[in-house]
Parts: sequence; C-alpha cells; structure tokens
Amino acid sequence: MTFVVLPDTAAAAAVSTRLAAANRIDHASGRPWIVGDWHPKDVTVVEAGSRKLAVIGSTPTGRVDADALGRVGSLHELDAIAARLPGSFHLLASIDGKTRIQGSVVGVRQVFTATVDDMTVAADGVESLLRLKPMPLDETLLAARLLVPGGAPWPLAPQPVIKGVEAVGTGHWLQLDNSGRSRTYRWWNLPEATLSLEQGAAAVREALQESLAVRTGQAKTLSADLSGGMDSTSLCFLADEAGADLITYHVRPLDFANEDTRWAKRAADHLPAADHHTLAADRTENLFDVGYTPDQPDAAPEGPSTWASGLAHIHDLAARASGAGSSLHLTGFGGDELFGRMPAGAWALARAHPISGLRLVNRYRLANRWSWRATVSALTDRSTFAENLVRVANSIDAPPPRLDEPDFGWVFAPRMPHWATPDAVSAVRRLLIEAAASTPVPLDLDRSRHQALASLVFEGATVRQVNTALAGTGIVWDAPFLDDRVIEAALATRVDQRLASGRFKPLLVEAVRGIVPDDILSRTDKGEFSAEAFRGLERNRARLLELSEDSQLARLGLIDPAAFRSAVLNPGPMSHHLQPIESTVACESWLRTHSRPNITETSTPR
Repeated sequence: MTFVVLPDTAAAAAVSTRLAAANRIDHASGRPWIVGDWHPKDVTVVEAGSRKLAVIGSTPTGRVDADALGRVGSLHELDAIAARLPGSFHLLASIDGKTRIQGSVVGVRQVFTATVDDMTVAADGVESLLRLKPMPLDETLLAARLLVPGGAPWPLAPQPVIKGVEAVGTGHWLQLDNSGRSRTYRWWNLPEATLSLEQGAAAVREALQESLAVRTGQAKTLSADLSGGMDSTSLCFLADEAGADLITYHVRPLDFANEDTRWAKRAADHLPAADHHTLAADRTENLFDVGYTPDQPDAAPEGPSTWASGLAHIHDLAARASGAGSSLHLTGFGGDELFGRMPAGAWALARAHPISGLRLVNRYRLANRWSWRATVSALTDRSTFAENLVRVANSIDAPPPRLDEPDFGWVFAPRMPHWATPDAVSAVRRLLIEAAASTPVPLDLDRSRHQALASLVFEGATVRQVNTALAGTGIVWDAPFLDDRVIEAALATRVDQRLASGRFKPLLVEAVRGIVPDDILSRTDKGEFSAEAFRGLERNRARLLELSEDSQLARLGLIDPAAFRSAVLNPGPMSHHLQPIESTVACESWLRTHSRPNITETSTPR
C-alpha cells in the first residue's frame, strides 16, 4: 500500500497523472486528494457535506462517522477523533480547501513531504515522492547512519537520507492549504504519569485487547513470533483470546544458555489450537548477513538500517507465513521500551520517589557494579536535552563508554566507527549540534519517558521499513505495542510502578495476567543472541570483505576501507564490537543496491 496526498489546487491534477496509480480519492472540489495503490478494505472514507475524512490502515470503521465529522469546526478539532481510534493508521481530512495528514505517533505510519512543482506534496513513503521528483543523496545523514548503537538519535532518526524529503515530526500533523503551502502542528503529548500499577495494567490490558481485536477483524489467520520472551509470548496469547487462527514461529537459539526455546515450548503447550513451527538456529537466513542484495534493488528508499543484516531471515519468515495463509505477522517490537527499564529510569526514579526510588537505584548500582561516586554524579546531572545532545555530539569519536559507569542522560551515547574518516566525524558532529540548536524541546520532560519514546520511534521506523522491503510478498509486519493507545496506557503509569521493586516487566505481567498462564509469567530474564551474530560473521566474512573493495562509502570520503577490512578480520570478543560492522555493512550494501543520483561521485560531506 502506497499513497500520495495532494493539496486542493489546480496544479495537483498534473502531479497526480505522473503517479499512474490504481486508486484515487478526490477533494470535494473534484481535484485529486489521495492517489495511490491500496486494497479497498484498508481505506475508510466518511463524508459530511463537502468535508471528507479518510482513515488508511488498521482501525474499526465504525468508530468514524459522518455526524462526528459534521460537528468538526476546523482541522484542529480532529484531534479528538484521532485520539480515540485504536490500531495503527493514517488519518486524513479535507475541509474547506485545507488538508490534514497524520500518521501514528512513533512512525509505523509516517508522513513524508517534498516540494513538487512549487507545492508541498505528502506521502506515506519516500519511494512515491522520488517517482515525482529525483532528489540526491544527503551524504551527511548517510554518515550519521554509521553511528552505533541505533544510528542517529532523535530528532534525526526519522529523517531519510535524501535531500528534499522531510519526515513530519513525532506527534505532529501536517496541514496543506489550497495554495500548496504547508505547516505542522503538534497534536499529541504523553499523558501525565499518574496511574498506579493496578490502574496502568487495566489500561494496558484494554488497549492491547482492542489492538488485537482490530487485527483479527482485519485478518482471521495471523502469524506471530513466539521467541519465548515475555513480549511476543503475550501477543500470541492475546491473539488467541481474540479468536485468531494462529501460526507461530520460533527460532531455536545457538547458545545453550539461552532459555528461549524452553519458554517458547511451555507457551506452545498452552496454545494447542495454534500451528507452531520451530526453525533451526544454524541456518543461513538466521545469521549475520551482507544486508541489502542486488536481487532486491531499492528495497529501502529511506536509507540503510542496522536490521538489514537480518533481511534474509525476514524474507524467509515472510514466505513461510504467507505460504501458511497469513497476511499479518505480529512481532513484539516496543515491549522492552514500554515495560522494561530505560537507562534514565534511575534518574527519574530518584526524583519521583527519593526514598524508595534510591533504594531501587542502589540495586541497579550493585547489579551493574557502578561506583557510588559515578552513580551520584549521573543522578545529579541537570543538563537540558539540547545540552546533552551537544555533549553527545562532541564525544562521537571517543572510545565506547565504560560499562561500569552509568549514563542517565537524555540521549544514548552513540559512537562513530573508528574507521570513519575525520571528515565524516566532523560532518556528523555538526549535524547533531545543529539539531540541538533547532530542537531544544525533548519528546517529554521526563528523561526516561523521552528515552522510551525516542526508542519507540526507532522501533516504529524499523517496522515501517521492514514492510517497505516486504512490499509485494503478501504479508505485513505488525507491532501492536507501537499503537498510540497502547503507548499512552503504558507510559501514563508512574515510573516507580512500571519498575515495581525490581520485578521483571511488572506492568505487562499484570496487564496480561489471566490471559497468559501464571507459569509463563514467572520468567524473569530474556535471551541473548550474540552467538548468531558471530557465527554469521564467520560464515559471511568473505562476502563482507568484498564490501571493502571499491567501497562506495570510501568514494564518498566516509570510511577508511582498510581499517574496516581489519575490523571484519578481527572484530573483537564482545557482541558490541559487531555493531559498527553491522551499521557499515548496511550503509555500504545500501549504496550498492539503491539507485540515487551522485552516489558514486567522490565528494566530501557537508
């Protein structure tokens, strides 16, 4: 499914003809409004006189009615409608010559814009905009994708590596007026964290049940990950409760110390009606791979992503699930951010509840072997989000942070690979400092909630980009934990309650108690998969070394290929040593398989 949204102008008609799309919905004026390719069941259109509202994606159609639309006085009043719809969707409205477009909060459904024929055009993906107007590579944003872990931090994370394409900001909607001009408005903020554990669990339970009802209303047969972890396991039981014909997939870990298979087997025994599949760990599709490949050109128009090393596994699983009759695959993305402990959680705990919070912080200190001096220093940090982002920018070429020193800052501390060139490091540093100057306000005033939302934006982008790569396979990856209503319910729960006395994901456990059997809820850890990464590196080393030959990143002046080659040969003993290799492989393979103007010219980042 792809679509482009056009302003209510005479010039829009000429643009629409260049898309050659199968579907079109018009403004009340008769001019083209939404143009694209979609299945009719994915789009609901409501009309009230000359007003039109369209919902594209997964949400109950009965929640949107003409009477409610008729009572709306302006585009801004649609906030109330958007705020009560469950599921994952784009919401669009055309009222009095103006258009509103918004996606989901953390970007599973994103909105991108570009200027075409002197007017702003919006789309759900980058590829549609590139069909309307060729745009060159932004080499500095590409260089920022080398940062590890996770690439560029928010607010840069959602931005594609294409000059001229912008992502609408987190929690904002886009307005197009009838002259083709645009502006954005903030419509969403996290609710205050006021709920107790009991209240929060009830809210999360209701939101998740509604999310799964939306999915089963869309597709009776669902496939799902059943890793054995708490997040994916909970979704499987929720899907079963919602009446889905469930197909599950578990990949057996290589490391015998990883207990995921034992827990997955226990969960499967409680789901006898489901069709369960276990895949071997030591299979080519499950191992560290070479990222984007020539047989799937232009699979990631937004730019490279670190998950590209798992693209072969994703395609293999999609083929299996689609072949078994599934068109929707559930994954537990977002569960760690909503229900686990973020690094700045200790900072928030100490402020929200100085006595009980500090006791829990001390438990974290002992478990991580932090010194008292380093812990107190981190707890008393009062830097703003912008100040912290500048500090992060100034340290991107420093050695990795020490594991025995806590970091409770707003922003995770990413690093450039040591094979990144000085020009690349300087360009990325300037980019981060510019972002700090232009975006001084964080996603939330609480550091731990900001970190959770920033990480959820990363997860949302991952799901969105996976679905771009899977276009045409007949299946969609879906992550109910990333739905707006679920996020609101989880993060409206007080931090001391979400982390209740050091229990493992207590909010999720209490939310699904009675749906997930108690013996499954007793798990207190999660699996670790560095063995798969090292095995994949070993098996694919020759193919990875080929990427250092005639390197496209080197032609752009971003890496020293000899240093990268040395790292592939001698990566180091710890799993975090593989992260910069993974990000570099993603960027290099992306350049080799994506057709963009000027990407092979030797140049220096801005």
